[in-house]
Amino acid sequence: MPAMQITPDVTVAAVAEVAGRFLLVEERINGRLVLNQPAGHVEQGETLLAAVVREAREETAWHFNPHSLLGVYLWHNPASDRAVLRFAFTGMVSDHDATRPLDEGIVATHWMTPAELERRQSQLRSPLVQRCVRDYLAGRRQDLRSVAELDLRRAASLGVRSPARPAAGVTAIQL
Repeated sequence: MPAMQITPDVTVAAVAEVAGRFLLVEERINGRLVLNQPAGHVEQGETLLAAVVREAREETAWHFNPHSLLGVYLWHNPASDRAVLRFAFTGMVSDHDATRPLDEGIVATHWMTPAELERRQSQLRSPLVQRCVRDYLAGRRQDLRSVAELDLRRAASLGVRSPARPAAGVTAIQL
């Protein structure tokens, strides 16, 4: 049987760490409070780097300066039966604007240690949250040049071919 083409939801995530704590958002999704990195969908005509800077600012009121690509992750969301292709970036935050309203659905921002995240695993929006923290702590980094000009159309076409996916599995994609 030939492999079927799927079109994933292309998202970006900002992984920012200061003194052993990671920036997270607490958001309401389908009536449930969950924890996630500042993250969201890439808009039409937007590069991945512009999207991650915009999403971090909208969700946390921090300016995010991406330093490296942490990884590209493919996850099948069993709740929606959709594939998510996440481009996670590491970087630093600055210029916090406490007066700026946060995106709709964002309840609060938190700085959490990996141990705190582990204890709240049942509250994570997806397994991508923990996987990104683990990859960050393991020192995984790629040069930004590999995705600097990548836009939504080209990102969605990155080798996503097979509909056979483990229910909660996260696959890291090498660029």
